[in-house]
Order: sequence, then C-alpha cells, then structure tokens
Amino acid sequence: MMERSWIPYCGAAPLPGDWLARWNGDPWLLLVLGLIAFLGLHRDVAPPFWAAMGMLILLFISPLCALSSALFSVRVAHHVLLTAVAAPLLLWGIPRFVVRGSAALWAALHILLFWFWHAPAPYTAALSTDLFFWTMQLSLLASAAAFWGVLRRASSPTAILLLLAMMVQMGLLGALITFAGAPLYAPHYATTMAWDLTPLEDQQLAGLIMWAPAAVFYLAATLWRGWRLLTPEQARA
Repeated sequence: MMERSWIPYCGAAPLPGDWLARWNGDPWLLLVLGLIAFLGLHRDVAPPFWAAMGMLILLFISPLCALSSALFSVRVAHHVLLTAVAAPLLLWGIPRFVVRGSAALWAALHILLFWFWHAPAPYTAALSTDLFFWTMQLSLLASAAAFWGVLRRASSPTAILLLLAMMVQMGLLGALITFAGAPLYAPHYATTMAWDLTPLEDQQLAGLIMWAPAAVFYLAATLWRGWRLLTPEQARA
C-alpha cells in the first residue's frame, strides 16, 4: 500500500486521541501572519479582513491543519474554506484593492488550478515537500482572491454566470472523486483507518463535500447578485 511515510507540512497524520493537541507553531508562518496583522492595524481595512485572518489561523495553525494530513476529506474542506470563505473575506476586508483583467480569464485560471492541485500526482507532490505545499495553498488563495475581486467590477449577469460555472465545475470534480472506483491519493492510503474510514470512503466523503456543501457558498453569492440585479437601487438603499 504505502512505500514511504508521508510527512507533509502540517506534520505526520495524527491519531484520534492526539489531534486536538497538534497546533502548528511554525515560526515563519506566525511571523508572516503577525506581519499581515500589523499592516492591517495601520491600514484602512474593514472587519471582514480580521475574519479572514481568523480563518487563516483556523486553517494553518489550529489542529485542523494536522487533521488534513490524515484525511483527504478534511483537506478538501480546508481548500473549500480557503477559496470560498477566506479569499472573499480578504477582498471585502480591503475595499481599495482592485483586480483588473477579464473576469472569465480569472475564473478559468482558478478552475484550472483547483483541478490541477486535486489531481493525484500534483496533490501527492504537495504533500511531499513544503515548497509544493505552499505553492498549492498560495496559488489557490491568490487565484480565488482574484476571482472574487474581479466579480466586484463585473456586471451582475456576468457575475451570476461565472458563479454558476464555478458551482457546476466544483460539483463535477466532486462527482469524479466520489465515483472513482479506487483510492487515488497515495498520502492517505495508510492514514484513514485510524479514523474508521477506508481510503476510498475518505475519498468519497471528500468528493461529497466538494459536490454539495462547497456549492452553497457560490449559490449564496449567486442569489445575492441576483437580488441586486432585480431589486431597484432605492429599495436596496
């Protein structure tokens, strides 16, 4: 089954009895997040910025980081929260930040990166070295932030179309992962049984998370833009 012991950035896969104690104390990460928080205190940022910071702490410092080393389903939930919650919160928290370029191109780039990093080989590489791990995380966050940022300038019909496209592609990728007949992600071949899940069951759960719950964020944004499109400006004010 496993030819090597996987030690990803978040550490070796924890057991059910010890994962809550597995906080990430990486000094470089703490330094970077502290510097970002310091800059936020001295810049014109809105409350969503601090909510985004809290989400990043949850994803990369809390025991959730270690748990994602054990379960692919948690890693998928991690990526959904990173791209569909942390990224838009960052954009809403920095009102003056402007993303230029084609909304469709930014959406296509984000979709391409999301599919790429959830293919078995790139995903395995990301759990093999810290460099690839952070390349995965930062490229997903940056492309998602650009996608959400460019939607602020897009017309409501364009934004709705792109949000629906994002929801559909997320469901399609989730369905492909759910209905795969064999486990695809080598780093989790030997880490799921302690959690009473086979690697295939963990993978199926990951696909379902990507298929259904992840779509809720994009559906909510779609409904919000639809409401803005249909509601007269005076009523919204």
